[in-house]
This record gives sequence, C-alpha cells and structure tokens, in this order.
Amino acid sequence: MSKLIITPDSSASADGKLISITPESAGWTYVGYDMIKLHEGQSFRSETGDREVCLVLLSGVADVSTASEQWNAIGRRMNVFEQTPPYSVYVPNGDFYKVVARTSLELAVCSAPGRGGHTARLIAPEQVGVEMRGYGNIERRIHNILPEQEPADSLLVVEVYTPNGHWSSYPPHKHDRDALPEESFLEETYYFRVKPRQGFAIQRVYTADRSLDETLVVGDGEAVLVPRGYHPVSAPPGYDVYYLNVMAGPHRTWKFCNDPDHHWIMTENSKE
Repeated sequence: MSKLIITPDSSASADGKLISITPESAGWTYVGYDMIKLHEGQSFRSETGDREVCLVLLSGVADVSTASEQWNAIGRRMNVFEQTPPYSVYVPNGDFYKVVARTSLELAVCSAPGRGGHTARLIAPEQVGVEMRGYGNIERRIHNILPEQEPADSLLVVEVYTPNGHWSSYPPHKHDRDALPEESFLEETYYFRVKPRQGFAIQRVYTADRSLDETLVVGDGEAVLVPRGYHPVSAPPGYDVYYLNVMAGPHRTWKFCNDPDHHWIMTENSKE
C-alpha cells in the first residue's frame, strides 16, 4: 500500500484514536490530524501544547470544554452525508480540551503550529460558509469551517462533498511553493468517507516532473497525505464521497496553481 494512505487502526486504542497523523509521522512540518471515535459516555482530553486545534464534530453530540470555555450538547448531524455544516471548536495553543460524548461520536482533531494569537471559540453551523464549486460533473459542495478569513494562526479546515460520478479538487491544482502572491506552500491531509461504505474514491497525487506520481484507491475511513503536487479526486458512479481537508504552511493563505495541461477546462467553461 502507498505510504500516502493512512488506514484506521482496527484495534483502536483505549482513547478511541483510529488515525493519528503528526508532522513527525508524515515527514513534514505543519499539519496534524487525529480521528477519534467515542461511545456514549466516553471522553477524550488532551493538551494543545505549541499547536492550535480545530475540533470538528463529524457526527454525534458532545460536551466540549477548554481552560476558559464550556459548550454543552453541541452537535446536530448524526452522519456526515446529511450534508449539513458541523459544529466545531477552535482551541489555541497553550490550552487544553476535553470532549465528553453524549452519543456515539466521530471527532476530527485538526492541528497546526499556534502562536497564541486567538482565544477558544465555538464555530456553529450557521457560521460555516457553504458554496457550490465547479460545474457539471466537477460540481461539488463546500463547507468552509475555518477559512483564511476567520481567526487562526496556521490552520485551514474545509469539508467537501463530491457526488457520485463527479470529480473534485479539479482541475488538478497544487500549493507546494512558497511563492506568494501566485502560490502558497500548504501541506494537506484528506480524510475520506464513502457512501455506501464498500465503495472507494480515487485520488491521484503527482508533480509536474513525475518524481511523485501515485494513483490511490482510498476506502471509507482512510486518510491521504498530500505533501506536494497536484491532487484531484474522483467519486466513482454509485458512490458519494466526503472528505475533510486540513491545510497549514508558513503563510495562512490558500493560493493555488492549476495544472497548465488541464487549466483549459475552467477557461472553456468561462466562455460559455
């Protein structure tokens, strides 16, 4: 199996952590991602240390507390494919968080370097920007959970719904050069869910010189590392695909470049 695919731990540890991606394990500098599954009544607690965190309640209801804040019974959707924006909580570095599950809970822990510039806050569904991006069979639904317009030090967090038979992260684009204003350097993780669960997504990760060129078959509950290169996603006919993106780099802005071989797809559409 490709080293870019991270599979969940079927013998999940006592704390419910199914996936753990750290800068050290990924071989990069900025992005961390944990996927945690809790049963009703179970809890998870962690210090943020030198990292800021965005807790995304993928499904279920929970109580969440930090050193200075407490939110009870947050969470609304019980399945990511309800396509309603999630509840999330931003926690700065130098803090802690505790999550107590009131129902079965799927919790994403997104992290990146923090600089102490912000306070803990709730991100309610009504605060999440929703947009449809693309056209035809490259149309997909976007939930901007923590975009660059909202306060944070490093993190960018977004979730994407790709209908069956559609493509997303398309035309193929990249953000692997620190070359602002044209392009920003951002590491990225993708956490996938597929409906029905026996399906799969296809993701290609490749560079212009093909020093990296992998075509990945990604199953429900798996994650993908995108250290560099273009990274389009395809949802096969019959299978809807959800993914949660976490991005971070030296500058908190998303400036990307399309693969010049395929940029014409957007150019042609703009002429219609």
